[in-house]
Amino acid sequence: MGTSWSARIVAAPEGIAVAIQAELDRVVAEMSHWAPDSTLSRFNRSEPGRWQPLPPGFACVLAAALAVAQKSGGAFDPAMGALVDLWGFGPPGPRTGLPSDAEIAEARAISGRARIEQGERRARRTTPATLDFSGIAKGHGVDRVAEMLRSMALPDFLVEIGGELRGEGIRPDGQPWWVDLEPVPGSGFAPLRAALHGLSVATSGDYRRSFAHGGRNYAHTLDPRTGRPLDNGVASVSVFHASCMLADAWATALAVLGPAGMALAESEGLAAHMVVREGAGFSEHVSPALHAMLS
Repeated sequence: MGTSWSARIVAAPEGIAVAIQAELDRVVAEMSHWAPDSTLSRFNRSEPGRWQPLPPGFACVLAAALAVAQKSGGAFDPAMGALVDLWGFGPPGPRTGLPSDAEIAEARAISGRARIEQGERRARRTTPATLDFSGIAKGHGVDRVAEMLRSMALPDFLVEIGGELRGEGIRPDGQPWWVDLEPVPGSGFAPLRAALHGLSVATSGDYRRSFAHGGRNYAHTLDPRTGRPLDNGVASVSVFHASCMLADAWATALAVLGPAGMALAESEGLAAHMVVREGAGFSEHVSPALHAMLS
């Protein structure tokens, strides 16, 4: 996944790190768009119109991604691999200049959730659309490790992959797993502190990955509705959810939607925190569900 993982486990048995790595290797074997032999890469090379069998984990992630895409009006979309590659964020590697309007239009014409059909443990693409699970796979990996630990009668742990976290049970001192979320650099806001007790958190931030061209920074997150990097002032979004997979996807969706997305966060009952650049300063937005959680 191009990142690291860590886990704090109460009464961790010998060899647990090897077991966790093996579980994450299975996730990568299914969902990496960098590994040419992964399930996702093979799906992206499949003949349009032909149904492809899916392993359970892959089917779960695809179904969740398509559901968030539908609820967010396309602000999150797992079938944007062509655009990710076009902007230099995919396996082909960085590009030297910006894509043309014609190139963006061509990639958009074959992309999007409407080009993916899913059935019972199978899916197909109706055009050469390609899947990219970068906005959801890390969270799913956290959930997979968490469920593995629970199945091993290890109920107390904090698991992290690339900054996405899930906490279960309590620490040896009887305290919950307290985490401080990194504030946006230069915002002046205090770290957001929360207890992860049967709870996950995922963050999407434009200051973490971007590239510069012509004196301007371009965010790594793309808006599926325009085919272009975000340009709405959102600096970061954090979402708390029982499922790290869903926290991951919703953090991306709300980042794309911007401040207007906080109304969707409220209607979906999402505990969300958003920081937006406004001129030389920043504004902070907290959903009702998160406000109640922190009260």
